[in-house]
Amino acid sequence: MRIATYNIEWFTNLFDSKNQLLADAEWSARYNVKRVDQANALADVFRKIDADAIMIIEAPNTDVKRSSVQALQNFASHYGLRQSRAISGFESHTDQEISLLYDPDILKALHDPKGDVSDGGTIIRAPRFDGKFKLDVDVDGQPDVHVFSKPPLELALTHLGSGKNIRLIGVHAKSKAPRGAKNPREATRISINNRRKQLAQCIWLRQRVEDHLMAGDSMIVLGDLNDGPGLDGYEKLFGKSSVEIVLGDANTPETHLKDPNAEIWLDPRQGWSVSTARFYSSEHKRYLNALLDYVMLSPDLVADHAPTWRVFHPFDDPECFDNKKLQNALLTASDHFPVCVDLGL
Repeated sequence: MRIATYNIEWFTNLFDSKNQLLADAEWSARYNVKRVDQANALADVFRKIDADAIMIIEAPNTDVKRSSVQALQNFASHYGLRQSRAISGFESHTDQEISLLYDPDILKALHDPKGDVSDGGTIIRAPRFDGKFKLDVDVDGQPDVHVFSKPPLELALTHLGSGKNIRLIGVHAKSKAPRGAKNPREATRISINNRRKQLAQCIWLRQRVEDHLMAGDSMIVLGDLNDGPGLDGYEKLFGKSSVEIVLGDANTPETHLKDPNAEIWLDPRQGWSVSTARFYSSEHKRYLNALLDYVMLSPDLVADHAPTWRVFHPFDDPECFDNKKLQNALLTASDHFPVCVDLGL
């Protein structure tokens, strides 16, 4: 079984208000990319990674008129993809949803949120992800109330061939970028505030992970955490990166999630790194690479199902680099690249 996570930049702009695909010559929201070219590139990438399920981060919007599920299923139908079924969870407060596109002949998926409903009035462990989480992140004695603008997607997944049940949590954590800052001081304030919110979200997520592990559930946490160990200087203010929080303590292997790409970052810098996203920096006038996307497995999946991970990076993966059509499709489709894990089931 192959499971993937893929952040698709402004996927929502490829669909009209009736969830119909706009595969035309108008500009997409991606710089210098036409809608038809982005749509075709995405279809090429989906076919190449050939995943049984793809957790799509920044999936098409859901609102009173639009449906992420319907848009994704229309996309799959247009291109004849075997991943023909989609599922979403709690609606995002942004134009970007978290949705799973999957092959219904291989998998069964059910939205199955856990946790108590919380309005943030009291401290509750791991409340439901569409509620509020009260937590003192910066240890100032004043608990703050935190929310997910994009509530994680919690799924009960069943592999139809083997009958294996897996808990799947798709996540898009808060960005730390100081958007809207007018000067360096404001950028610092916004960055610290955003990291505080991101850490709270990941502590919330980690509590849910621990509850599932204690219950003996097999689980996968995957998506865009917008963070990596040592990724910026603000991490020193809080002690740990969000990724380390979600992974858990390596000294307690029975509750520690595994992602080998994250583990590379946890070692001392070696002069090289894995990356899953590529952005153009107008400040530095060059492309910058970052590790933002993860697929984390529970210990039992690692022990019993011989997992192998792969990042479909257009320059770092040899097959993607040698296949110029695939390389171009990856660069055209999004500023992130798919991350996959194969499990022997």
